[in-house]
Amino acid sequence: MQNPYRVLIAKPGLDGHDRGAKVVARALRDAGFEVIYTGLHQTPQMVVEAAVQEDVDIVGLSILSGAHVPLVSAVQDLMKQRKVHKPIFVGGIIPPDDAKLLKGQGIAAVFGPGASLSGIVDEILRVLKRKS
Repeated sequence: MQNPYRVLIAKPGLDGHDRGAKVVARALRDAGFEVIYTGLHQTPQMVVEAAVQEDVDIVGLSILSGAHVPLVSAVQDLMKQRKVHKPIFVGGIIPPDDAKLLKGQGIAAVFGPGASLSGIVDEILRVLKRKS
């Protein structure tokens, strides 16, 4: 990428499992994205602050704790309050009904177990190109 997209990968909540987030971060980096990884145990406020400070193009949330709906909603609410209009994608073990709910709330993409890395990269590129 000539001007790489900037993507924030965040682990909101108390979930301590970050292997998937790191694998996705590496795949995005290898595809030419500039990746900012926040690390574990981020509050929604910390995620939004990082998105603002880093001036990212898209925010990725990795949630395996089962608290995906309230955490994603909190991040969305804070982004609206701060007038941060960036797409969000979510990865984790998210039941189909919850994935549908999140997409209905405006989440750009939801990736679950078995999602291919190339498919994740391609979908994020599609989201960003639609936004442009």
